[in-house]
Amino acid sequence: MMSPFSLSTLSHIPPPVILRSSSPRRSLNGRISLKVASVSAAYASPKVVVTRERGKNGTLINALETRGIDCLELPVIEHNQLPDFHKLSSILSSTLFDWIIITSPEAGVTFLDAWQAAGTPKVRVGVVGAGTASIFEKIVPSSKQSLNVAFVPSKATGTVLAAELPNYGNARSSVLYPASAKASNEIDEGLAKRGFEVTRLNTYTTEPISHVDQLVLEEALTAPVIAVASPSAVRDFVLYSAWVSLLPESQKWDNAAVCIGETTALAAKKLGVRNVYFPSNPGLEGWVNSILEALQVNSQLHKVQELKNDSFALLTWTLSFCRLRK
Repeated sequence: MMSPFSLSTLSHIPPPVILRSSSPRRSLNGRISLKVASVSAAYASPKVVVTRERGKNGTLINALETRGIDCLELPVIEHNQLPDFHKLSSILSSTLFDWIIITSPEAGVTFLDAWQAAGTPKVRVGVVGAGTASIFEKIVPSSKQSLNVAFVPSKATGTVLAAELPNYGNARSSVLYPASAKASNEIDEGLAKRGFEVTRLNTYTTEPISHVDQLVLEEALTAPVIAVASPSAVRDFVLYSAWVSLLPESQKWDNAAVCIGETTALAAKKLGVRNVYFPSNPGLEGWVNSILEALQVNSQLHKVQELKNDSFALLTWTLSFCRLRK
């Protein structure tokens, strides 16, 4: 005969132990730390993986860390100069252009190197957005008299830049467009349709990195967000060939890709990335806000999954208890 059931009897049976994770994680400073099991714990740090070349992620990392978000730097691309880079300084020395068009921070850095080698001739520059414009704030004050950042489009995309760039005078305005070899033709073709005379120089290219430290990669797999800044990187399969293809086949990264702008986001979607976020106006502030949005969604999904796991564990324990009482 089964003994009478009471709450006091139940109190002597230990409840189920629900663990979140206790596997070791490598922190940014290289030390191994354990994630303590806790019913209130969220995902392990880092939360965001930043993917620009090493040393070029500092601004984003600082912006996120001020909000309490841990980052891991895992560059997935590297930049290499092309023969047109050596032509750029001589063209700047010998030819006057109505506009110099710069559409990425890397293109801006490459241009400044050639411009200084050419003796800092007077130039008028149009940039695609505030992030690219910030590159020119770093030049010495004496050189700023020769370099005038005179145009930023209403929306930081190549299409809008090509549609809005002022065309001064009745003659065809001349444009020098130093760019990545993997940049699309939307700017040069868009300007040409409006009557601009465009000289494009492919001064550099992006290539997938050839090696990723396995420990760093394993740490990156725990992050719910990867931050992607380069359309050419995505189109060149960097997101997959330099990220996903390096993963063991048994592992699959399917969290959120937060892109710096719409062009990068469209490229990511074409490659089959399912969770893509991007700001309507590219730039650091919008990028950070999109990352925060992706993290919030991930946190909500994580809590739902935890609730399901807890409910299942409690149900299993209850069924086990009932069997013991029979």
